[in-house]
Amino acid sequence: MPYKTTISKIMFALILMVGTKTLTAQSNVKPVDVGESKKPNIIFILTDDLGYGDLGVLFQNMRDKEKGEDHPREYTPNLDRMAAEGALLSQHYSAAPVCAPSRASLLLGRSQGHANMRDNQFDKALDNNHTLGSVLQTAGYTTAAIGKWGLQGKGGKAPNWTAHPLNRGFDYYLGYIRHGDGHEHYPKEGIYRGKKEVYENRVNIAEDLDKCYTTDLFTAAAKRWIVDFKNSEEANTPFFMFLAYDTPHAVLELPTQAYPEGGGLKGGLQWLGEPGHMINTASGKVDSWMHPDYADATYDDDGKPETPHVAWPEVYKRYATDTRRIDDAVGDILQLLKDLKIDKNTMVVFTSDNGPSRESYLANEPIEPTFFKSFGPFDGIKRDCLEGGVRMPTLALWPGNILAGNKIDTPSISYDWMPTFAQMAKLPAPAVSDGVSLLPSLLGKGEQPESTIYIEYYQPGKTPEYSDFIPKHQGRRRNQMQLVRIDDYVGLRYDIKSHNDDFEIYDVVKDPQQTRNLANDPKLAPLQQKMKDKVLGSRIPNSTAIRPYDNALIPASDKEDVQNGVSWKSFKGDFPWVPKVATLDQYEAGVVDRLNGTINGGDDSGAMFFEGYIRVPVDGEYTFYLSANSGALLRIHDAVVVDADYGYFQRSPKSGSIKLKAGLHPFRVFHKSPRKGKPSLKLEWSGPGIVKNAIPEEALFIAKN
Repeated sequence: MPYKTTISKIMFALILMVGTKTLTAQSNVKPVDVGESKKPNIIFILTDDLGYGDLGVLFQNMRDKEKGEDHPREYTPNLDRMAAEGALLSQHYSAAPVCAPSRASLLLGRSQGHANMRDNQFDKALDNNHTLGSVLQTAGYTTAAIGKWGLQGKGGKAPNWTAHPLNRGFDYYLGYIRHGDGHEHYPKEGIYRGKKEVYENRVNIAEDLDKCYTTDLFTAAAKRWIVDFKNSEEANTPFFMFLAYDTPHAVLELPTQAYPEGGGLKGGLQWLGEPGHMINTASGKVDSWMHPDYADATYDDDGKPETPHVAWPEVYKRYATDTRRIDDAVGDILQLLKDLKIDKNTMVVFTSDNGPSRESYLANEPIEPTFFKSFGPFDGIKRDCLEGGVRMPTLALWPGNILAGNKIDTPSISYDWMPTFAQMAKLPAPAVSDGVSLLPSLLGKGEQPESTIYIEYYQPGKTPEYSDFIPKHQGRRRNQMQLVRIDDYVGLRYDIKSHNDDFEIYDVVKDPQQTRNLANDPKLAPLQQKMKDKVLGSRIPNSTAIRPYDNALIPASDKEDVQNGVSWKSFKGDFPWVPKVATLDQYEAGVVDRLNGTINGGDDSGAMFFEGYIRVPVDGEYTFYLSANSGALLRIHDAVVVDADYGYFQRSPKSGSIKLKAGLHPFRVFHKSPRKGKPSLKLEWSGPGIVKNAIPEEALFIAKN
């Protein structure tokens, strides 16, 4: 069939040999405007098990107005100020309801349908793929990771773990490498969980860390690194810091003393660098200091005004002190940025890895997140896919760019930060990433793309039987769980037996506690099917995390008005990886009949994007083969079937399998041109009754105009 294209007479040409036909194209990429010509610094602060309801601005302040002083409350004055001066993302999700898979998805920019670390796979090696660190390194950033890691892998011995942060995109590291070490907040004394190891790059420095409470240690280390960097020869280049606290998770240990006065360059926490006295709070008595706002706090424990108030149980004084310490630390770091006069060119993001926990690790001192309602207005806690387990307390500050008091109600998720930061660094995100840039919402410029919010997780326990939760959520068996969000509606499945199980459907904007299951509403029957189809098309099975829907066939599209061909768009630029093209300006566009040939480039490198539909003849499992000596990636529906991005893989053909029902299935191919030589691109398949061969033109379609 004939193909359609436009031909430019300027810039450069890409010639795609398609059978005996040729296609010429040109492309152009406009620099991404993020409000300043200089790339901003980025600090990403991640807490451990901090709930949505623990922040004053999100819940505690409103609870105080509603319930009054008879009820216990937490204070987060610095975080409240951060929200007032920046953006509050009220509908931001973690990628998983427990730390290891949540952190893996964040760092990889990939959902739990694609990340290599799922369920409770602690200490598994983070995939050797693009990470937040490596992407920003490539963009010219100096990168540092400080705090909890837990993604290093079990292959190799300390300090040469397979996925040490230095092997995954970070120039500097200080913190707990192993997951279990993060349960103890005094690494040398190990007063509750035993001595732990703290690594600076590849050297264990724990023996020098007398009386170092980890929130203080990591904050002082972060401040020291920022000051040293700004005094270095690289001071005019941007930096990215991943600051991952291990509190308030696990052992609820207390600091040694009050937070040092002041803050910033001269005050607050300071790194002294003396063995035995590494930071300025490494003195006094370990596990001893209670914040005065909580030390003598009382509350109405029985709901009877005539009876006297009673003292808070000590475990809750500890929890509130630990969260307040994080609040003080954030205020300290924000003051440092002002003192260094880099606050207006630094974005700071604050969030958590999952919902609040009921684990205190203290003998005879259990904790329940009901005391402060750390889960906020939701049901569910850590390890639940209910909103309380995955809705995160999330703030973003970038003075002069993010408008003060910006309340962002559009749904988003943690793996959206990779394309967001890539765009800030004036690069497109890698095509393998699952998120979208949040800059339109953050900056109030342009149209915000819709986030793909998808979560899967397995845990054999039950949701706690808290009276704050509605009865049907209390004591509910978890097992295989799944969440998908479409517009205001969340689809939720617990204890999944097969893909035929229906989703519960909740309007979480009008009903945040998920009290009214709308699944039986006839008007939402199409949404039920859409959710079932979407989750299958948003993931690739992983043999280390078996799901009951792994063998379900992805339904075909209901698209009918089609014609043969594959549409293409071209983009000009020199890309370090196969790019996600959403933030790029299209230069040329056209249609070809198939993908089986050679691309002959000019002097400039570029990228091309192909999309259309593949007609699958019968139900079954199909394998797709993508050969591209310059890098390419294939998505069918939203599932990454073939990742042949040679930004990190060896050059070779790649293949991947996916189970499809007969009919039309949407596909996208992202392609990067090489800097030298002639790039090639070939898409082949095999399946029921099909031996490996190029996909014929009669099986490729586009929508009719």
